[in-house]
Amino acid sequence: MMAMTITTEAAALYRLLAWLSPAYPVGAYTYSHGLETAVEDGSITTRAGLVDYIATVLTAGAGRIDGALLTAAWRAAATGDAAALDEAAQLAAAWRGTAETALESMAQGTAFTSVTLSAWPHPGLAALAARHPRRLAHPIAFGAAAGFHAIPLRPALAGWLAGFAANLVSAGVRLVPLGQTDGQIATAALHPMVEAAADAALTADLDRIGTAAPMLDLLSMRHETQYTRLFRS
Repeated sequence: MMAMTITTEAAALYRLLAWLSPAYPVGAYTYSHGLETAVEDGSITTRAGLVDYIATVLTAGAGRIDGALLTAAWRAAATGDAAALDEAAQLAAAWRGTAETALESMAQGTAFTSVTLSAWPHPGLAALAARHPRRLAHPIAFGAAAGFHAIPLRPALAGWLAGFAANLVSAGVRLVPLGQTDGQIATAALHPMVEAAADAALTADLDRIGTAAPMLDLLSMRHETQYTRLFRS
């Protein structure tokens, strides 16, 4: 059984803030999760439209799945259940509808794992990375790291989802374009959706969970061949 690192409340908060910082080098700023195509189409032209798009991602798209996967990874890491952690990692590696959203999750997961093992090493995370070389989706890597380092699940989960939403807001500010104040208003408006997504993730059953936002996948697929692009997804 791989025990969690004994972490004080202050140290856990410091780790969490560091891992969620835009300065943490996972390359999140290079992805738009299909948003670039939606803006190109003229489907999103306002702050309200941007909020609606991100809310759908959180509650019916990748956020719905990733929150549940992060939760599963945290629980497996916290209890030292390597088999359950491997199962969650394998499921996350398969659970993407398009090549670009797979790249978005896997590339960030690989970067997060590499940086975290260098700056915040833990033998449990190192063993997981060795079993799944360059095949850890971002929510799995983050959830496992949080579990191994004894960062409480609920704030880790809500923080990760908030960071995901904030990155898409940042992309929207650049793409629509919107002002920085509009971006902050959008971020504030998304808070209830982030909390709802976190609550849903805590009770999700990975054997029954699914998504219901096919337009997000269609936008992502169309983005693969978009003529001019600022983002990788």
